[in-house]
Amino acid sequence: MNKSILFALASSALVLLSACTDLDVDVKSKYTDYPTESDVALEAKMADVYYAFRTQLGDNYNRTQTFASDEAAGISFDGDYYDNAENVNPTLHNFKPDNAPLNYWTDLASGITKCNQVIQDLGGDQAKPEQIAPARAMRAFYHFILMDSYGDVPVLDRLPDDGEAVERKPRAEVAAFIEKELKDCLPLLTTSVNAATYGKPTRWMAEALLVKLYINWGVYTCADVADYDAATTANPKLGECVAYCDDIIASGLFDLSDAYRKKFLFDNGPQIRDFIYAMPYDKVSATGMRYGRYRTFRKIDNGDTMGYLGGKMNNSCAGICAMTEEFANLFTLPGDDRNDIILGATTDGKVFIHDAVTGEPTAQPYMYKGAQLVLSKKPTLKDDTETSRQQINCGASDRGWSQGYRSLKFYPNPSEYSMYTRWQSNDVPIFRLADIILTKAEALLRGAAPTNADTPQSLLNQIRSYVHAPQFDGTPTLQDILDERGRELVDENWRRNDMIRFGTFESEYGFHRKGFPGARFDKSCRIMPVPKAIMEENKNWQQNAGY
Repeated sequence: MNKSILFALASSALVLLSACTDLDVDVKSKYTDYPTESDVALEAKMADVYYAFRTQLGDNYNRTQTFASDEAAGISFDGDYYDNAENVNPTLHNFKPDNAPLNYWTDLASGITKCNQVIQDLGGDQAKPEQIAPARAMRAFYHFILMDSYGDVPVLDRLPDDGEAVERKPRAEVAAFIEKELKDCLPLLTTSVNAATYGKPTRWMAEALLVKLYINWGVYTCADVADYDAATTANPKLGECVAYCDDIIASGLFDLSDAYRKKFLFDNGPQIRDFIYAMPYDKVSATGMRYGRYRTFRKIDNGDTMGYLGGKMNNSCAGICAMTEEFANLFTLPGDDRNDIILGATTDGKVFIHDAVTGEPTAQPYMYKGAQLVLSKKPTLKDDTETSRQQINCGASDRGWSQGYRSLKFYPNPSEYSMYTRWQSNDVPIFRLADIILTKAEALLRGAAPTNADTPQSLLNQIRSYVHAPQFDGTPTLQDILDERGRELVDENWRRNDMIRFGTFESEYGFHRKGFPGARFDKSCRIMPVPKAIMEENKNWQQNAGY
């Protein structure tokens, strides 16, 4: 495979982010007369732009965000799945530049390159603004994920000139760039919400991204990540945050009418009214989604025995995503539909076989080695040896594999899982109306001026109502909102982001405890190290502080 093909498929980000431009093909001359008037041709060109992050979102990004939060610990089994501590390190905030999952930087930067290439192909500064607006919105989204994860990153608003070195910009400048791009694009993006716009940037997707940017504005604009203080750092963007929440809510295009479990099953899609922007997955044509692999009992592929997912599992599961006791304790509200997506939460850890299609539990116990499988609510190690502590080793045994409750939110269809190399067809929402409602409640609590009759209590109770949880009595605190966000948005990759903003990221939970080998509590860990491969391609860069 020649260097230009490698560039297109995998390494565009590494080349782009360095001063080296020794390519076999000048990518800027690949298209000299692009058919901009053809909707079909334009849509085909945009496909790579829309889905550049699909593979990483379905695996590495999800593992990194989940294990770096209090949702779950990345455990191992006598060396099985230790994998150079790539799951242990985020669990302890002991991020390492050479841990492979952090390389989702490459896919994001490749996505930015594709956006810039499309914009140039369509005429660059002379292009029709409405034609390039979707690429600009996606470019802003990719910058947001990079900036949120790694802090200072390049602002890549065009293809670089030959020999041009690319420099990182302060996080606050990146945030300002994202804000301007999105505001410029808003009037140019479609307001339609249907199957044709599903998984693509719309006005509502851009507004939801602005909501995320603004609620975190105090985090993103500090001179140093360690300077942010949840109690004292001002956020001048709260009013604008509420305004965009209001616009999305008032559109009437989104609602909470879908049952909680149904929204995340393998047959979800554009019919889900809560989804503002989602990543589509399909076991054959849009692969990459593997959340179930890490959350399912390690030994569920138990010969011809029916698995607890309602079918025979012919491919092994990793089983390394063990929910922390602290997070499991959130799923205890009486009648809350969300309790049912946590395996063990309503049964004291006892596991029952579920219906393969609906994901609902049956009364039939799941038997493993002649006894009903029981999960431990509090994950514990195999023993108190130094090796077990360093590897978060629960042991390659029945006991070890049973540590921690498990999420069934993105329920893996057992037939799909077995027949299609563990791929799932569950679409992953990135922005949801439920998130917008909770964010407005938070912004009001943080001091934003009311814009209508909504209060933090009424907004919180909108969420409680649709999941049949008890109504909240009185004015909620920020901790109440954080807890509700945990219940509502589990597995959706926002918990680390939330914890930093709420000031709980340096708290003790799970195995992230003071005195535990490798556990870090430095505020510098609020951002991750620049991956080793990126640093090697950009030798003029300095690694993030603390790494």
